[in-house]
Amino acid sequence: MSWCSLFRDADEAAVLEAIGDANVMQLMPDDVLLRPGERNDTVYLVLSGGLAAYLDSSGKPGDAIGIPAGECLGELSAIDGKPVSALVKATVPSRVLPLTQDMFWNRLMAVPGVARNLMVILAARMRRNSEVMLAGQRRQIELDYLRQELDVARQLQLGMLPLASPMFPERQDVEIAGLMEAASIVGGDLFDAFFVTPQRLFFCIGDVSGHGIPAAMFMARAVSLMRIAASSFPEPAALIERVNDQLCAGNDANLFLTLFCGMLDIETGHLSYSNAGHLPPIIVRAGRSEMLPLPKGTVVGVMPGIRYRNLETLLLPDELLLSFTDGVTEAQTPAAEEFTEPALARLIETQATLPLESLLAMVRAEVTRFTGTTELADDCTLLAVRRRPA
Repeated sequence: MSWCSLFRDADEAAVLEAIGDANVMQLMPDDVLLRPGERNDTVYLVLSGGLAAYLDSSGKPGDAIGIPAGECLGELSAIDGKPVSALVKATVPSRVLPLTQDMFWNRLMAVPGVARNLMVILAARMRRNSEVMLAGQRRQIELDYLRQELDVARQLQLGMLPLASPMFPERQDVEIAGLMEAASIVGGDLFDAFFVTPQRLFFCIGDVSGHGIPAAMFMARAVSLMRIAASSFPEPAALIERVNDQLCAGNDANLFLTLFCGMLDIETGHLSYSNAGHLPPIIVRAGRSEMLPLPKGTVVGVMPGIRYRNLETLLLPDELLLSFTDGVTEAQTPAAEEFTEPALARLIETQATLPLESLLAMVRAEVTRFTGTTELADDCTLLAVRRRPA
């Protein structure tokens, strides 16, 4: 019996006399032996296989404290009578010998050498437990630090977007508002609007593939490149071509971006626009909504040298142009029913006269009502532009 740490150097005949009438338990993987909060008056000796103790009841492999064959467990709760503090279950097929309090304390501890072996086992277990807890504390510290970094990244990302609503309140000839709500701490959606000249407004909306830090970094790079290119490329198609070539360079993560860009002459209402795989905006004219016709265009960041086309239209005073990402129209109910583009168009059509910031807030509230939750499965972004009468 020397293979068992508890019986090392103990008299074998005395040990067998103490525990000979105990019955062996058979455990299969994931069979639970002890649960947190339960009362326990039995000490268990692991004869073969192996068990694991989870201090936080999570059952995650990384949080386990192994209990190999030859060790015992349950002795602390059997001593002090307090509830079990850990979840204990088998990790492989195992054989366990349950020892009642009388067997363990009155018979087994009377065998010379067993009590000393028990102290050695408990000391070794305490060291292992301390190592596991210290590792858990280190992971928690690293996680807290990562969350702090993500919060900073989120603030930096939001700082790149024109989140003031409405934008350019000093302008009396145009009304612009945007909304971006990420599904996670940082997102991959983007929108932007700024004046290239006092009368020429550049605006865009886009959606980066994927989520998290890589998408947010790709989004930040795209926004910066578009702001630089807008002053040199007056036509949206040429701007997208320039940004596409630049984003393709060094795109080892193989991310891509859907993008809609427009250049609006505020004085005349002339709108030149181009598209790279993005959803068509909704335009409301004379109280009726329609989808803006789009030129075909490949997503940005996949292949350099792609050519894009411009289309033109006239945005009359009081007409509304609403751009959006698929996080709005593909928002789903628990039954997997989507919000859809036609539903968004009908909603905008009936509320098109609202101030733009109120309109965007109403859309977001309707998405929440439709899905039944404020949580988003995908980033939700809206950008609205409306010319005002002279």
